[in-house]
Amino acid sequence: MTYDFITLSVENAIATLTLNRPDKRNAMSDDMRREFAHALEHVGADKSIRALVLTGAGKGFCAGGDIAGMQRRMNAPTGEVGFNGWHRQQRVHQVQALLHTCPKPVIAAVNGAASGLGADTALACDFIIASEWASFTWSYIHRGIIPDGGGMYFLPRRVGLPKAKELIFTGRQVKVDEALALGIVDRKTSAETLLADAQAWAAELSSASSTALALTKSILDQSFELSSHDVFAQGSQAQGICYTSSEHRASVEAFLAKTTAKE
Repeated sequence: MTYDFITLSVENAIATLTLNRPDKRNAMSDDMRREFAHALEHVGADKSIRALVLTGAGKGFCAGGDIAGMQRRMNAPTGEVGFNGWHRQQRVHQVQALLHTCPKPVIAAVNGAASGLGADTALACDFIIASEWASFTWSYIHRGIIPDGGGMYFLPRRVGLPKAKELIFTGRQVKVDEALALGIVDRKTSAETLLADAQAWAAELSSASSTALALTKSILDQSFELSSHDVFAQGSQAQGICYTSSEHRASVEAFLAKTTAKE
């Protein structure tokens, strides 16, 4: 499919999805969101793709929600504002859930400012690598709204509850070195090598069994909410699936052949 507001390429089994509205600092419009969702569904379903790198075109990663959408919301008839807002939130949450639950490693390669929904979108990925020009702002408070892209869920898990409250209550900018120190960013690299470094890391993370990786990721992402009993129960079911996978069989056969050869 040809996209107008994003680009999607695949090389060496690593997909690279680029938010492509550089003149708007990649602000998320309704049209971009629809394309984003379609691309995420494709990446998740395509077995030849082993990992995903998400980045932004131009100087910014993602400036958050598109201002045109805010204007339309303000101009809607009073009696429709609430339901329209609810309906829009369903679409936002659908895309964030697709990103968060993608059954493959997902790395945000943050090349510039990630603000509001942009910062939440980076957090919805498994890992964040950032250039020296990256910054993060949970700026919702300055518009009189709350983080609606998962920031209230993801940010405390990275920085702890008090620090998450401080960043969300103030909406202040967090530059890359502070973000790295706080645990918002996992790795820092240069702007020149950001995308290549993210793709190499994605290849490293996805080099083993895709079945085991997808099942492990699914359980780990729930582990803070589940009891130990539930984690063990889900783990038992997942292991049973792994036992039947071609990847497990091939690796065991290779191990046994190597062991036999040494005897």
